[in-house]
Amino acid sequence: MHTPSGTSLPVMPVVPAAFAPVPPPAQASLLPVPGGTAVLPAAEYLPGLESAAPVDEEEGWLHDALLGPHSADIVRYLSLARRCGGPVLDLGCGAGRLAVPFARQGFRVEAVDRDAASLERLRAWGRRIGPQVARLLVTTRADLAGLRLRGTYRLALLAGTMIAAVPPAARPGLLREIAGHLEPGGVLALDYTAHGLRGLSEEPRRTWAFQVPRFDGVEEWTVARQDFDLDGMSERITYHSVRTGKLRTERVVRTTDKWIIDPEGLAAELDAAGLRVERRRGHRVDERTESVLLVCRTDC
Repeated sequence: MHTPSGTSLPVMPVVPAAFAPVPPPAQASLLPVPGGTAVLPAAEYLPGLESAAPVDEEEGWLHDALLGPHSADIVRYLSLARRCGGPVLDLGCGAGRLAVPFARQGFRVEAVDRDAASLERLRAWGRRIGPQVARLLVTTRADLAGLRLRGTYRLALLAGTMIAAVPPAARPGLLREIAGHLEPGGVLALDYTAHGLRGLSEEPRRTWAFQVPRFDGVEEWTVARQDFDLDGMSERITYHSVRTGKLRTERVVRTTDKWIIDPEGLAAELDAAGLRVERRRGHRVDERTESVLLVCRTDC
């Protein structure tokens, strides 16, 4: 899902001219960057690396920067957990962005991810907080495309647009597996990015730039290019980063692949799995893009 590479460069950081960003939405405020390129502030970042675990600590900064703007969903999902109760199933949990805060609030959480390093980071975070949190966290290494669950849950989460990381052919099976392991009246909550297909056909590529927040003395700028393939209903996001420290500057290229979600198709798959959409919440990102949260309940 990702391809890192790095090369030392004897130059100061600049936004690569070949990937200069297109103008962002008119309502977005702009921040200046080296070379006069405009960037979107953190609140306007688009998601991208939810399905790709950091390769190393250097990659972690970009990964956390992309997920950081979605931290408000922790409060939203936690509120839902308080209404539903536990245990909680966190699918595509990564390094514990949701799972660990849930355990701190007293919920028993099974955290599922295919990346062993991310699961170890999650467990280490829980241990640092204390045994009262660590004992509430159970980690399972598994690919969502072939998931087989053992327990039952009051709440299952596919947060951070993880549903877009599951191949369309595997999605109906995943939803049936989740539904089959929810307790009576249990809830599946998921979010995804809904794109206007007409807008994508007119503009199948978008580019934006931003500075990655770092606290280790390294300055990092990233230009991200998003390419949509409507025939394959997929998208690829390529990140071109320039990192400058005291001794050297390096360029790193990383990519992540996702699937474009068809809202009507997803609704039909949820219905076939016995999951009824109880609530839909949408937040407009720009004129052609909406962030959608679905809360689904089992029929029984």
